[in-house]
Amino acid sequence: MSYKSVTIKAGKGGFGGPLTLVPTDTRNKVVSVTGGGIHPVAAKIAEMTGCPAVDGFSTGVPDNEILVAIVDCGGTARCGVYPKKRIFTVNVLPVGQTGPLARFITEDIYVSAVDASCISFADESAVSKAGTPTNPTSAPKTKAQAKAEIAKMNEGKPKNLATRIGIAIGGVVNKFYAAGRETIDITIKTILPFMAFVSMILGIISASGLGDVIANTISPIASTLPGMLIVSFICAIPFISPVLGPGAVIAQVVGTLLGVQIGLGNIPPQYALPALFAIDAQVGCDFIPVGMSLGEAEPETIELGVPAILYSRVITGPIAVLIAYVFSIGLYS
Repeated sequence: MSYKSVTIKAGKGGFGGPLTLVPTDTRNKVVSVTGGGIHPVAAKIAEMTGCPAVDGFSTGVPDNEILVAIVDCGGTARCGVYPKKRIFTVNVLPVGQTGPLARFITEDIYVSAVDASCISFADESAVSKAGTPTNPTSAPKTKAQAKAEIAKMNEGKPKNLATRIGIAIGGVVNKFYAAGRETIDITIKTILPFMAFVSMILGIISASGLGDVIANTISPIASTLPGMLIVSFICAIPFISPVLGPGAVIAQVVGTLLGVQIGLGNIPPQYALPALFAIDAQVGCDFIPVGMSLGEAEPETIELGVPAILYSRVITGPIAVLIAYVFSIGLYS
């Protein structure tokens, strides 16, 4: 089949790129992992290249068949999963190098803030320079490969007790050091910006008088068990939960607002725990196919696992609210 190559550049406020996509007979799937079916950007790329567009939430695609992955990640792990596997990644949101996998988000593999105007047909010079990003030399090694290489290097080398103790202590120290470094990095690049964002939202709500409207709207719902069950059910509906999930922004903002209302006395404190589970029924639903792919699940497993987990949330969400309600009885008395 005849395919056409395209060049994708970053939009306003975006990062990375430009990326030149050169489809082949084996690598030709445009995978949309945005939670709302085929995203318009994915549809545009598929139309221009002549490649099929695939909904990553309903169909599993092997990594070696993915031409490009389209995500709508606000800065959590999802925007770095495909770059880590050296798969071209297009983020429709203006997100740069952030999240726990930020070190894998590089300009040669990732581009963000992309809309339809950022996509154009590639010229011959760009196509000739373009290469596949998934060559074995640049792809990160798996844990099994790394362990096998280390075992092969150490094969036949005797170690005395002192050497073994030194290697063990050094390994523990290095792990703690790396964990501390990554914790500080994630805190500075991810947690603190979001705290500033929530503070700004609360300031706007307080100054504009919107807080009174929210109190009058949310309080009657969040202060009764049936109301929280309804909220949990709505958040867990399979075609809604992946849309509400990215970055857990909706849950965190609503949770902060509920906390304010509980502090003001508009919502009884014993409803804090069940309310938390009610608004969190959708958390992680946008990451399910990506997480399975990261775990190297088979395409058939992803195809069946994603809807199974999404539909299970409709059942487990309200049940979690009921359990939280039972455990909160007498908690604040």
